[in-house]
Amino acid sequence: MSKSITARRLTAAVLSAGALTAVLTVPTSAAEYRPHRPSVQISDVQYDSPGRDDRSNRSLNREWVEITNNTRRAVNLDGWTLQDEDGRTYTFDDYRLRGRATVRIHTGVGRDTRTDLFQDRRHYVWDNHSDTATLRNDRGRFIDDESWGHDRHRGNRR
Repeated sequence: MSKSITARRLTAAVLSAGALTAVLTVPTSAAEYRPHRPSVQISDVQYDSPGRDDRSNRSLNREWVEITNNTRRAVNLDGWTLQDEDGRTYTFDDYRLRGRATVRIHTGVGRDTRTDLFQDRRHYVWDNHSDTATLRNDRGRFIDDESWGHDRHRGNRR
């Protein structure tokens, strides 16, 4: 009978030690958790161009979306799209976003550079009250979105 009691005590001690180890390990893992930051993301949006909305090219180009590459490597954005809720779409054409770099996509007409791209539109794209900018890769897969206004939780996700 003493062998049975000893076996039970040993089993209880092992289980208690295992439970204690699990309790001590979980908070350490949770404390080390960092939310995943997308490789490429919409980092900022200026949806309401400063000043009067007079549809001048200057005003149109003060409306923009910034895309940031958070990785060290360049990302080929050729064929990627940036779209508003109404379906107005800008398609990136032959553009590589360098590592740790940001590009600003303006609404109006202009000359593309490494840091500024232009949609060449004559009308505003982003609604001042509520809208969602959605970024998709060249396969149409959801990458990121940014919403503002009363519909900001609606989005065009996936």
